[in-house]
Amino acid sequence: MTIFARAARRFALLAPIALLAVHPALAQEIAVPQSAPTPAPAPTALQTGDEVPWIYRGSDVPRDEEWLFGEMDNGLRYAVRRNGVPPDQASIRVRIDAGSLHETENERGYAHLLEHLLFRESKYLGTSEAIPTWQRLGATFGSDTNAETSPTHTVYKLDLPNIDAAKLEESMKLLSGMVREPVLSDTTVGAEVPIVLAEMRERGGAAQRSADASRATLFAGQRLATRNPIGTAETLQAATGRSVNAFHRRWYRPENTVIVAVGDLDPMLLAAQIEAKFGDWDVRGEPAPAPDFGDPVAPPGTDPANPVGETVVIVEPDLPRSLTYAALRPWRPVQDTIAYNQGLLRDSLAQALINRRLESRARAGGSYLYAQVRQDDISRSTDATFVSMAPLSDDWETALGDVRAVIADALATPPTEEEIDREIAEFEQVFESSVAERSVMAGGRLADDIVQAVDIREAVAAPETVLTVFRGMKDAITPQQILDHTRALFTGSVIRAAYVTPVAGEASEQELATALSAPVEPDGSARLTATTIAFDELPPIGEPGEVVRAGPIGVLDVERVDFANGVKALLWANDAEPGRVSVKVRFGGGYRAVDPAQAPYVRLGEMALISSGLGELGEEELDRISTGRKMGFDFSVDEGAFTFFAQTRAEDLADQLYLFAAKLDQPRWDPNPVLRAQAAARLAYESYATSPAGVLNRDLDALLRDGDPRFATPDLAALAATDPAGFRAFWEPLLAQGPVEVLIFGDFEREEAVAALARTFGALEPRGDLPEAVAARVPAFPDDVDTTIRYHRGDANQAAAVIAWPSGGGVEGLRESRQLEILVQLFNNRLFDAMRERAGASYAPVVRTEWPSDIAGGGRISALAQLQPEAVPIFFQEAERIADELATTPPAADELARVTEPLRQSISRASSGNLFWLYQLEGSTVDPRRIALLRSLLTDYSRTTPEAMMQLAQKYFGGRDGWRLAVIPEGAQLAEEIRPAKAPAIMQGR
Repeated sequence: MTIFARAARRFALLAPIALLAVHPALAQEIAVPQSAPTPAPAPTALQTGDEVPWIYRGSDVPRDEEWLFGEMDNGLRYAVRRNGVPPDQASIRVRIDAGSLHETENERGYAHLLEHLLFRESKYLGTSEAIPTWQRLGATFGSDTNAETSPTHTVYKLDLPNIDAAKLEESMKLLSGMVREPVLSDTTVGAEVPIVLAEMRERGGAAQRSADASRATLFAGQRLATRNPIGTAETLQAATGRSVNAFHRRWYRPENTVIVAVGDLDPMLLAAQIEAKFGDWDVRGEPAPAPDFGDPVAPPGTDPANPVGETVVIVEPDLPRSLTYAALRPWRPVQDTIAYNQGLLRDSLAQALINRRLESRARAGGSYLYAQVRQDDISRSTDATFVSMAPLSDDWETALGDVRAVIADALATPPTEEEIDREIAEFEQVFESSVAERSVMAGGRLADDIVQAVDIREAVAAPETVLTVFRGMKDAITPQQILDHTRALFTGSVIRAAYVTPVAGEASEQELATALSAPVEPDGSARLTATTIAFDELPPIGEPGEVVRAGPIGVLDVERVDFANGVKALLWANDAEPGRVSVKVRFGGGYRAVDPAQAPYVRLGEMALISSGLGELGEEELDRISTGRKMGFDFSVDEGAFTFFAQTRAEDLADQLYLFAAKLDQPRWDPNPVLRAQAAARLAYESYATSPAGVLNRDLDALLRDGDPRFATPDLAALAATDPAGFRAFWEPLLAQGPVEVLIFGDFEREEAVAALARTFGALEPRGDLPEAVAARVPAFPDDVDTTIRYHRGDANQAAAVIAWPSGGGVEGLRESRQLEILVQLFNNRLFDAMRERAGASYAPVVRTEWPSDIAGGGRISALAQLQPEAVPIFFQEAERIADELATTPPAADELARVTEPLRQSISRASSGNLFWLYQLEGSTVDPRRIALLRSLLTDYSRTTPEAMMQLAQKYFGGRDGWRLAVIPEGAQLAEEIRPAKAPAIMQGR
């Protein structure tokens, strides 16, 4: 059962998107089109009564009664369900049981190419009409309209806002035309192949080469070894309309198709439309049998007791060291029974125990940065247990030996009852939260669960079933059972390994095989002791604070509570997201408060500040005290504030607040997390140069702020100048500086929250305002008119380009910043069309706007693309042309509607969630103008005129050249400039 099995295997469930009804503050601006329901024959293929739904055949997992399943005479299967999260949305998934593993040698890349071609032209959609059509229906391309190709399937995804019967019928018709009758001609194939090649180019480089080489070794002898979904340039360039059409006819058949529809509609209507649009789908001929994906087989002569087989050493000078080995077993379809899933849970407990021990060793300062064990069923090709690690130095053999020693101990001796109880408590909290949040699970997530279940040939289960099964077995789990499952996890037909290193000659394939074959002594030093820590044993923050002001802010039912020490809180208690409470703490000045000379400590702080502990609690104690609790501790540095964030629940809220407040009041300065962060930063730094994207990640933030070192990625020399003492000297005063704002939104009791705030944040020592010089800091925008150049050490056919213009910042400009989002989306659509259609110059150019509201400036509009080096001038030319056109010619009404309708729907859906309002209201205790500006939020984002857009473009683009950055291969020269009269100011960088 998919929810249970996947949650257990990966240990933590991603929290489903929780949403509420659209609040009247925005609902008054939303006009929902009403259409009369379109008559359709009642569905006839539903499996009702005693008939076992297709997904539960051979399974004793209790049915999730909210799902309805159907199987039509032509073999197509479907699943439908009513779901109102988010309101008025329908999520549709069309899954084809064909991916890259179904391709012949000459068809490599066809499954993915076909995914592209279905969006290019089909029965009901002309050339390149798919994206504009979905935009007119309110869907955003890339998030609401998308697709994916894996080794085993191709899935088309559509999330339709503002759904009604007429829009559902139209969407099903369009989807049926795409899937059943795409236009597959030499012309369409010839137009789309360059775009796919651009995608391939952008994915390439050292990381892709090492992944390909690793895959070829780990899955040697199986199709998976050579079937990357992106394909090869040779097979793609040889593709014709006829050859792609043959692939389509072979695999795009009703018996290979599953359609999932979840939405705020009658599920009988969803089923009726699926049957109406796909029921007459008939493909001539017998279905082709799926190819044999192959089994992992050890080479002849391998020792059955320790079947170490193929190994590979991959030398990539700019990649950090990493080592992966795997015990591989043949994959076989299973009977998805409760007993089977109980076994999966024991497997997952075994992995969690080992991973906790491996992490404990790494935290204490071991020979590796991280190590992890993970079991997974890979593409219906192998059931494998992977061990991944990052050696800290060239002494990879010691790191491998240390990791194997921890695993050897787990294979030799059962875990303690205390260790098992700790992991069981963690699992139980996850499953309990899933039950509590069931009513707010997003429809798209539910649809994806069905798709995943079909892909791995398993059933689905309701969260209540998962919890019931878990609770029914947890007391019967024994140390011997976990030992048995651990041993099974590390038993396989063959053991294979891949080692990535930046240094040639550091290791050989034979040395790697020998190291894996060598005996190892079990190391039990990382086993956890039975130490209990409780919150009521921790010292108080101080005397509980006094509330000096409390009252509504005038929006929603949000209340402001001020304490005598200056701490201010915003509270919104509501029960629309059962079991979930979002907490955010804003304090200090963020980047404004950073001394540029000490900027490297910012990056180290993002990695190590929380891990360095608080009060009596180090990293291990923080883990232990939160066992079985829903707690978090995310830290980030924003333009105008530092922030803590967590999603918790009512019963854990008081302790969550204690952790946050104690970090400010009682910071601990354990040096080990700092040293580990230094090591991680050093290992990562050189890898930035491997591709244009890496260089952008390293340099762009600082370059867009005129080289401001506060936003720069620290280089190796800067990292070498840091140490734990300097880390404390930097962060200790910042934790005590500036005002504190706490936001608590969700399912909690107001009085209990105020009392908890009084004991924690209200008990802090009074904090003053930010120094005036700090509060006034605004990053500059570069004024260079010549192109800045950076170099990468990746593939010679890779480059990137950025063009940017300054905008603004601050609360007073928020309304204009929202209108600017409309302008940027217009820009994005035009640039997307221009760059993709110019012989695939770029796969996915992006235009974005950033408007920091906490500071009075520092905003920017930027356009970015990855492309071939010779296409960099094309990008600059197209971007400048589009900016000039926007500033001189109003956009057409239809083009504007294609932007404003998706924005309207996106805001409407997002505004039904607590987090949306938290993000909109954060900072309003400092600047209450944010509250009044909520009234115009939806209007600002979705209502404008062509003339207003032109005027806005004139303000930000008119008569102004964009700042430009080109990232090109080392040793290359920038292609001919668009501004030939000016020589580029070449800035060396690697």
